[in-house]
Amino acid sequence: MTLHDDATLVLKGYAPENASGGQAELRQTYLDHLALHPDGLWKACGAGHVTASALVIDPERGKVLLTLHRKLRMWLQMGGHCEEGDPTLEAAALREATEESGITGLTLLPGGPVRLDRHPIPSPCAWHLDVQYAALAPAGVAERISEESLELRWFDYGDVPGVADASVVRLLEATRSRL
Repeated sequence: MTLHDDATLVLKGYAPENASGGQAELRQTYLDHLALHPDGLWKACGAGHVTASALVIDPERGKVLLTLHRKLRMWLQMGGHCEEGDPTLEAAALREATEESGITGLTLLPGGPVRLDRHPIPSPCAWHLDVQYAALAPAGVAERISEESLELRWFDYGDVPGVADASVVRLLEATRSRL
C-alpha cells in the first residue's frame, strides 16, 4: 500500500465526533484533493499538499509541548511534510513529532487523527492540508530542540490560548476530549 492509499483510507475513516466546525466538509476537501492529485502528499504539489502533525501532550502534568517555529515565529504543534520513507500518515506524524521534540518513546493517541486543519502557505504552493494527531509523552522525558525550532516549551493547558493561534487551541481541545 502506498502512502497515498493510506492517506485516502485514513481520511475516509475519519469521522469527527462533532461534525461542526467544518470537519466533515474539510475531510471531503482532503479526499477530493487526493483524488485529483496523485502527488498531493508531496511538497512539490503546487495545488497544496497533505501534511502530518502531532500535538505532544503530558496528560499527567496537564501540559503540552509547543515549538516556536523558526520560519513562522509562531508557537505550534510538531509537524511537517510527508517523506518518501513514511509508510503511513501516522508514521509521518510520529516521525515529525519525534524529530522536532527530541523525545523518543512518543505514542500516538489511539483512534486516528484528532482534527484536520487547512491553512494557506506562501507561494509557490497554495495550502497545507494538515492531518493532526496527538502524541503522548512518556513520564520524565526531556525535550531537545531541533534546527527547525527557535525554542521548545511546555505550557499548561490554560496558557495555550495566550500563546498559540486558534488552530492549536482547537487541536488541544479536541485532544483533551479524547483523553
